[in-house]
Amino acid sequence: MPHQNLEGTKFCRSCGSKLLLKDRYRAIKPIGQGGFGRTFLALDEDKPSKPRCVIKQFFPQVQGTSNIQKAAELFHQEAMRLDELGKHPQIPDLLAHFDQDGFSYLVQEFIAGSTLSQELASKGSFNETEIRQVLNDLLPVLQFVHSQEVIHRDIKPANIIRRSPPNARGGQGGIDPPNARGGQGGIDPPNARGGQGGIVLVDFGASKVATQAALQQTGTTIGSPEYVAPEQARGWAVFASDIYSLGVTCIHLLTGLSPFNLYDIQQDRWVWRQSLKRPVSEALGKILDKMIESAINRRYQSATEVLRDLNPQTPASATPKPPSPPPIKSSPVFAPPPAAKGIIDQELADVSSQFIGATPAKNHQEPANSQKPLSSPNTKSKSQIDQELEELRSQFIDPGK
Repeated sequence: MPHQNLEGTKFCRSCGSKLLLKDRYRAIKPIGQGGFGRTFLALDEDKPSKPRCVIKQFFPQVQGTSNIQKAAELFHQEAMRLDELGKHPQIPDLLAHFDQDGFSYLVQEFIAGSTLSQELASKGSFNETEIRQVLNDLLPVLQFVHSQEVIHRDIKPANIIRRSPPNARGGQGGIDPPNARGGQGGIDPPNARGGQGGIVLVDFGASKVATQAALQQTGTTIGSPEYVAPEQARGWAVFASDIYSLGVTCIHLLTGLSPFNLYDIQQDRWVWRQSLKRPVSEALGKILDKMIESAINRRYQSATEVLRDLNPQTPASATPKPPSPPPIKSSPVFAPPPAAKGIIDQELADVSSQFIGATPAKNHQEPANSQKPLSSPNTKSKSQIDQELEELRSQFIDPGK
């Protein structure tokens, strides 16, 4: 385990790097090193509570000018992606990005928790309920990332962290506090997993902005070979490439085996079901099979499609249909239910009485020879009014009833 530096130390006891950056961020412990750089657990000493954060130092191990140039581009690209996407609660927030003493750095939010690869190592293979939870937690993050025209390109268990509860002590990527027990940073009781603080997607160093021009051209092959989609392996990543990598991540977590061991090259097909520790439902199996289809046109095209199949809604036939708006016509005719007929008769009788001063017969008709004059020559006769009322009445009540 790497040495933890004492307070006030200016240089790392393990690697010799300068510990206090921008007179604010103090690295206290190296926690990882890859081909592009080194990662440190740090404290933000500019804040009273001195919260933890993560420092990434661009420190390429690759050889050749072009490779170093590409590595530097990816490092700065990660800072740009975090700056654009980090406001999402399931993506680390970018705190700072700067150059100092000839090195480039980015400082990001510290995510206390355990990677899914660590959970797999310490607690064994996942069951169906746990896989469904991972998918339901992570697919909405992919929806957001893709809506911002970004392809992650490196989805795998090591880049997915389950955030620990707010009051739990633990570490990102296996950073254990002193005297903590177990491989999870001491945050979980034995055999417990899931549902504690949500899933966080990290490491956007390989991400790519999916402009129309970028989607139509090949580029550098980036991603972890075990999880990368066939088209991405040929330098052409699309949104569905992330769906593929997530599907492969799931079958790896279900079986505990490397994805390389779950694909039969001779038969040219996945054989992951043969390595399951516990069976899964046919419904989940079909979803995972469609996520890891080699052909893009047979694969899910979006996270939304996967979520729809993962959480099927009530069949449309059993769902009450909302009322349709009435058609727009020049002279709309409304047909009230039969119970309203008596009410309309009464209202029309009231209108008639206002014109002729007497209560008409129930059918609003008078004998043909009844020609009682009205007091005013400008007013209509009773029979004319009755006839007009009858026409008005016929618009409201079906004459056949």
